[in-house]
Amino acid sequence: MAIIQWFPGHMHLTQKAITERIKAIDVVIELLDARLPGSSANPLLADLTQGKPALKVLNKQDLADPPRTDAWLAHYNAQPGMRAIALDASMAAPAKALIRACHELAPNRGGMTKPMRVLICGIPNVGKSTLINTLAGKRAAKTGDEAGVTKLEQRIAIAPDFYLYDTPGVLWPRIIVAQSGYHLAASGAVGRNAFDEQEVALELLNTLRQHYPQRLAARYQLTEVAGLSDEQLLEAIGRKRGALQRGQQVNWQKAAELVLDDFRSSALGRITLEAPAEFAQWLAAGQTLDAQRQVKKDAIERDRKIRFKQVKTSKRPDGKKI
Repeated sequence: MAIIQWFPGHMHLTQKAITERIKAIDVVIELLDARLPGSSANPLLADLTQGKPALKVLNKQDLADPPRTDAWLAHYNAQPGMRAIALDASMAAPAKALIRACHELAPNRGGMTKPMRVLICGIPNVGKSTLINTLAGKRAAKTGDEAGVTKLEQRIAIAPDFYLYDTPGVLWPRIIVAQSGYHLAASGAVGRNAFDEQEVALELLNTLRQHYPQRLAARYQLTEVAGLSDEQLLEAIGRKRGALQRGQQVNWQKAAELVLDDFRSSALGRITLEAPAEFAQWLAAGQTLDAQRQVKKDAIERDRKIRFKQVKTSKRPDGKKI
């Protein structure tokens, strides 16, 4: 299973901006996609934010599986120095709860002499700009359904004594969990040029076939799902939805795009692609493989240096060093 990677140049600038801004920040909000909380949580932010009070917000909860959302909330709320809530960024009342949560996390901040300073972070296309506009009650941040819409840091006054600093969406330089790469791509968090839609659609169908077979059967009017391979399932969907080309052959690209669009629009219903324990296993496996790759890389580098040193110190037939 190949690992999808996507880290545009502006994300390096975002890292630097967060490093500088965090010194004067009281609370860090990390927006997560409730359909893939583990994959959309950026481990890089934990290092950059240096143990500041953290609020995990499971956004798009109206698109996610409620029992799995509850499991993720319990998982995050059990961790010291961390709180978690779920909301739909387009709903005004739940969004305002963020202000209360921030004051609870930093009770000594507030008022004109000590205004609350909050940094909001998240992966691309997770809904940060929509949430900020809801909080501000106006179009304060640019929105869009493409990854990487926000390119510069913005400061928005939510209240006279409450400042919100928005940063561009940022992924981590190297994704080590293969499943995370596919889930991020399926959600739209990764630029289109970084992955193959057919490959991502097949991985998505593999997950849905295991956990949500009834949703697939209902959406695509299929009598059998569990007995089909991922390729057979995508072919059946293509035929049912008319994704055909000459000779009544399935247009695999069009079929893949249909599946991804149905997931992103919630046409398949409320779905969450990962559970806390499941993601923990993927992460542990990814960390092990990454450590093994690093050992091999270090060994290759050591061998290169040894050979280079031997070449420099070797002698010619006349006894002189080369």
